[in-house]
Amino acid sequence: MAKRGGFPGGGGMPGNMANLMKQAQKMQRQMEEQAKEMETKEFSATAGGNAVEVTVSGNREVKAVKLQEEVVDPDDIEMLEDLIVAATNEALRKVDEASSSAMSQLTGGGGGLPGMF
Repeated sequence: MAKRGGFPGGGGMPGNMANLMKQAQKMQRQMEEQAKEMETKEFSATAGGNAVEVTVSGNREVKAVKLQEEVVDPDDIEMLEDLIVAATNEALRKVDEASSSAMSQLTGGGGGLPGMF
């Protein structure tokens, strides 16, 4: 007489569930490694024809701001402020892009565990 209920093959997790758990653990380790790697990277962007350069870390901290002498005009502080904002936003966009690209590589572009959906 056949058993009712439960999973085929006796007790414990079925093979597919065990494989999914292993994949999830592997992906978590890869994500942690990727996060550590991102922290060590730096992303730079410029604005105003390279008059302003901003460098940020992979964990979104501003590391450096470089200004060309000609962009420092005491009569036009607003332009300098705008260029710094533009360069900073572009550098942060590069961080987001690199992070999304790395995540896409881990998930196979599907946004979930391999083999799901």
